[in-house]
Amino acid sequence: MTVRLPVFPLATVLFPGLVLPLHIFEERYRALVRHLVGLPEGAPREFGVVAIRSGWEVAPAAGRVVPGTGEVTLHEVGCTAELRQVTELADGGFDIVTVGRRRFRMADVDHDSAPYLTAEVQWLPEPDGPDATADVLAARVIAVFRQYLGLIRAEAGQLTEQLPEDPTVLSHLVAATAALTVADRQRLLAIDDTAARLRAELHLLNREAALLRQVRAVPVPLAELATAPPAPN
Repeated sequence: MTVRLPVFPLATVLFPGLVLPLHIFEERYRALVRHLVGLPEGAPREFGVVAIRSGWEVAPAAGRVVPGTGEVTLHEVGCTAELRQVTELADGGFDIVTVGRRRFRMADVDHDSAPYLTAEVQWLPEPDGPDATADVLAARVIAVFRQYLGLIRAEAGQLTEQLPEDPTVLSHLVAATAALTVADRQRLLAIDDTAARLRAELHLLNREAALLRQVRAVPVPLAELATAPPAPN
């Protein structure tokens, strides 16, 4: 069974349970916010967030998307964003706060029937019971994630005290928090099984921690490395 959902292409990957604030400045997405706000009380106020694969220039710091000259392609798997807070601005735009809710796979994208993109989507399965393997992997991920955070953040001790015990929630938090590429995050979002996602995160965290240790072992400032000529092969 599929449903039609408004779609918002972004330069980021949203995970269930994670907060995503957005500044809405394009008229078509202003129309989307107005549509959501105008829904009847109790109706789900959510839209799909899908990461851009290629075709649009992206300003990562602002999460903004600017039409380019190439064909726009989107990743197939996304996550709905539930509208939690809306602030209307003097220029007609909005500042909104959303929370990731549920994963989906796009079947078809419609560019014409609404001012914004819509798509037929199919909801992806989520764990519905205990998983002993996921519990074991979650403990390992927490240990490695604490080491990783210790390499990049001085306040890691305070942060790791707040790590969730639920394996699925933990897997989404790690995927969204670790300094991973959009491609890495997208692969994690597309994994249906919590244990498999945690296993993939163990590999990624170990990889990133090893790279961080290498950088710390370099005896010259990183700024110098950025301008130094490449070494001959």
